[in-house]
Amino acid sequence: MSRILHFMPNKSTTLFACAAILLTCLRFSCTESSGKAGLTTQQLFGQKQSMLEILADVHKKGNTPKNFYASKAKLAKTEADLAATNDINRRIPLTLNKALQLLEFGDEEQAVSNFEQLSPVLEHHKEGRSILLQQLGVAYMRLAERNNCVMGHNEDACIMPIQGKGIHTDKSAANKAVKKFELLLTAEPENYDALWLLNINYMTLGEYPHKVPKKWLIPNLDAPDYPVKPFLDMATDLKIMVNNRAGGSIVEDFDNDGYLDLVTSAWDLEDPMSYFKNNGDGTFTDLSAQSGLKAYTGGLNIQQTDYNNDGYLDIFVLRGAWQGQAGPAGEQPNSLLRNNGNGTFTDVTIEAGLLSFCPTQTATWNDFNNDGWLDVFIGNESVPNSKAYACEFFINNKNGTFRNVAKDWGINIELFVKSVGSGDYDNDGWPDLFISTLNGRKLLLRNNGLVDGKVDFVDATEKAGFDKAFYDSFPSWFFDYDNDGWLDIFVCNYDFDRPLSYYAAKEALHPSNDKAGKAFIYRNNRNGTFSDVTERLGLHKIVFSMGSNFGDINNDGWLDMYLATGNPSYQSLVPNKLFVNLEGKKFVDATNSSRTGNLQKGHGVSFADLDNDGDQDIHVDLGGAFQGDAFPNSLYVNPGQNDNNWIYLKLEGTKSNRAAIGAKITLKFRENGKQRMVYRELNSGGSFGSSPFRREIGIGQATVIDEITINWPASGITQVLKNVQPNQLINIKEGQEGFEVAGLKKMTFRKADGSIPMCAPAK
Repeated sequence: MSRILHFMPNKSTTLFACAAILLTCLRFSCTESSGKAGLTTQQLFGQKQSMLEILADVHKKGNTPKNFYASKAKLAKTEADLAATNDINRRIPLTLNKALQLLEFGDEEQAVSNFEQLSPVLEHHKEGRSILLQQLGVAYMRLAERNNCVMGHNEDACIMPIQGKGIHTDKSAANKAVKKFELLLTAEPENYDALWLLNINYMTLGEYPHKVPKKWLIPNLDAPDYPVKPFLDMATDLKIMVNNRAGGSIVEDFDNDGYLDLVTSAWDLEDPMSYFKNNGDGTFTDLSAQSGLKAYTGGLNIQQTDYNNDGYLDIFVLRGAWQGQAGPAGEQPNSLLRNNGNGTFTDVTIEAGLLSFCPTQTATWNDFNNDGWLDVFIGNESVPNSKAYACEFFINNKNGTFRNVAKDWGINIELFVKSVGSGDYDNDGWPDLFISTLNGRKLLLRNNGLVDGKVDFVDATEKAGFDKAFYDSFPSWFFDYDNDGWLDIFVCNYDFDRPLSYYAAKEALHPSNDKAGKAFIYRNNRNGTFSDVTERLGLHKIVFSMGSNFGDINNDGWLDMYLATGNPSYQSLVPNKLFVNLEGKKFVDATNSSRTGNLQKGHGVSFADLDNDGDQDIHVDLGGAFQGDAFPNSLYVNPGQNDNNWIYLKLEGTKSNRAAIGAKITLKFRENGKQRMVYRELNSGGSFGSSPFRREIGIGQATVIDEITINWPASGITQVLKNVQPNQLINIKEGQEGFEVAGLKKMTFRKADGSIPMCAPAK
């Protein structure tokens, strides 16, 4: 019998102790589909509705002042309340609320005007004056960003340390922000939020560090770190720049032409998806409307899959995250968008039996029962002391439909799940699950294979040692960081009760061993247990990562990490982080040197070689939760770090799932006389952002690959290729001898004026 798994929330998280930063507390039940094939919306709603109609209905119901993120609705109510009262004791807090909501809405000028109206009223009120100065500083800072980084967006905008074109041309708002923060610091010299933002604003003026008053200087924010050739943000030049809110990223070959395309999303139900086709000549075409994807809105995270084994990769859209207490706003359906193979996508959620209404942003696709078809485990968000939203486990019926077996198979997980990942950590041939939550708990569920026809997940959390890793966490994934053939686990702490500017300044001035916001790596001991090796690996900096992923930027065969940071507060203006893996022994910070440390909120992250030049680029979906916190996405193009060699593998399953998710790849080669092994398990990478299924693997200075071994997940077939030449893309089919060399046309990405970037050699 399958072991009963029952996990309930058991602590009130720090995140939800601060309602002003996050969510309003409302209760609303989660509606799930029965999981039966052919379930219609008419059965669910009593009337016929399409997915687009459902999304419009959910958006309408959630667009109320009670929804923390509905700035326009909140603003309208506040203005009505102001019009209805002349009581000064009511008008002061209402005017403050209006200013904050105008800032959320993206009208910084009116926000500043309303804040300034309160200045004479609160001049002699100590606490009120401090709050007002802080908010005025932030409002002027946001106005400066609007006038420079958004309206005049360029490749240096908001990249830490701010330099070059990133220095503001219109300095008026940033100067006013500096004055407000300095007034505040005069009264509160240890206000870490103000200290951090003051130094950043001086940087936007081109006056850091020399003009920062010594008593308020945070030194070395522009200090060199691990040397990496600088990447160049070319999203604007390539016309793939989307100015949106928090969302997902997929880089993948959706039309099977050998070139990697780009799909993005944003969390709000007013934000459409975008699809950019790679033309194979250094340009992209926006096919958002023609593909049908533009019609579908929302989606904090998106993933690719091949649910029907037709060889065309489909898209899974995850919705409702962070809004589980916001009534109808959090009751959003996910979407399964079928790739029709002709450049268009069709929503098949309802007919596939996947329709449900639970807040989520995380899922993992894998063949959990090894029948050759991809299943999906969805991690939903249950908030303490509110209605529970159980995680869902959909098994593929092999006919285009799914059934939710979680309850029937004894899997009852009701936690605030922020990340789920799958991988075969014990090398027994069955994909396991790791779950990261904001309830402090982390869960490791070992797949014990089939028992009475059911996938038998066994709770291995305590045995593995994760019962002692009790802290709120967000992104996580399985990866083999030390190339020993056993999957390790990454997870990032997400404990905070203040804006991230506070933690950034505090760490810069007074480094500590606090866990808050720091990344952790747990090494697989090969016996079912894991060891925390974070300190040994040098990962001791705060990141507060949300979106994140891993790849190999320098083709040395060791997996690096890009960790995107943030939370809803406008004061949480801290850089995203790039860490380079030094032979599995250390991770070193290369953020400053690489020019990838964007200060804006980071979400979906994808590593991929979009220009087929032999090195991985990084795509990041940027932007915050509120309409006024939208920001252009970035594509950091890799200039090439060295002359290391590489191999790209495109796998096709026959008995195993066609996308080959879960396939294990082993490369054996000699580099400088030393034998090396590199191990990969095929998936889309991290838990928030999706890299292509094409495996892009660096082999250092090796000039030939002695052996490539593929272990296929469902069939158990092992294929071995010998003496393979590097620097090419090869197609490998399950059970078919040899491989096919794919033509890999290199491209040159050009600037908008037609020039080739200085950092990129002509090809």
